[in-house]
Amino acid sequence: MSGPYPDRRELLASSAALLGASASSAQPKVGDNPAPRKKYAFKKSINLWAFPYPEKMTLEACLKLAKDAGFDGIELNYDLESDLSPKSGPKEFAAIRRTAEKIGIAISGMCSFLFWPFPLTSNDAVKRARGLELAGKIAECASALGTENVLVVPGAVHIPWRTDYEPVPNDVCDKRAKEAVKSLIPAAEKLKVFINIENIFFNGYLMTPGEMNDFVDSFKHERVRVHFDTGNIMLFQFPEHWIRQLGARTKNVHLKEFTKKGTDYSLESFRPLLDGTTNWPAVLEAFDATGYKGYLTFEYFHPYAHYPEALIYQTADSLDRMLGIKG
Repeated sequence: MSGPYPDRRELLASSAALLGASASSAQPKVGDNPAPRKKYAFKKSINLWAFPYPEKMTLEACLKLAKDAGFDGIELNYDLESDLSPKSGPKEFAAIRRTAEKIGIAISGMCSFLFWPFPLTSNDAVKRARGLELAGKIAECASALGTENVLVVPGAVHIPWRTDYEPVPNDVCDKRAKEAVKSLIPAAEKLKVFINIENIFFNGYLMTPGEMNDFVDSFKHERVRVHFDTGNIMLFQFPEHWIRQLGARTKNVHLKEFTKKGTDYSLESFRPLLDGTTNWPAVLEAFDATGYKGYLTFEYFHPYAHYPEALIYQTADSLDRMLGIKG
């Protein structure tokens, strides 16, 4: 049917032409690839808590898996029962160091949960003394393993996940924490390790970058630095703000992913890397702006129940993309 209006065939033809033009314009043109991601020189590390150790994997197997996944280093944890505990000594630690060197992976630092059952600011003098003793042993272990990084939790006003910790007034907590860290400095000098103070937030102490700076600066000693944890302040604050204010004080780093979307504020609130609300581009740029050149260590407390190696490889891949190695 002819006339002033197009017939069905003409409508279909014109529609097809428009769709083709639209699809063509949506296709990226040659040379329109996105700009390459900025590359960062930070070293990749992962904490041993991400592995099913010692239940399903030996320490050597964990070291090999971390190396195979592409990590530069691994952070080890000191406790009361494992290969890294008071049950071992210089001989055993030297053997672990040789194993790591043979595999080709560095030990990026020493960490421990023992600062919670034996807090350096506890009202119980016996627990405070035991905490100091263990802190010294952790430093000795670190030195024997060839790492200079010792994470220290200096104290707590409150420990919400423990029922055996009596709250400590802020001023008393501060006094005891400073006394404890000061007493560790001579051993740190001798062992050539750094006492790296970690920000926790959940413990009600050193809750702002200014407080952390004042605490670290009060010792006027190069061996007292900061171990900055990106996730521990994410509940109400932002790591990219802390990083620039801490500046060159930061000696070692934990990358912990956190989501502000949930209501669970226990260890369950931490997520696999990139599965959260952290502004990682801003975080990395802040580290770069301060001149930080050390390890970025992923810390996670829940090894996968099945195929645990998947978490390790996924984390390495995420870090590669964050650091501009991939993508």
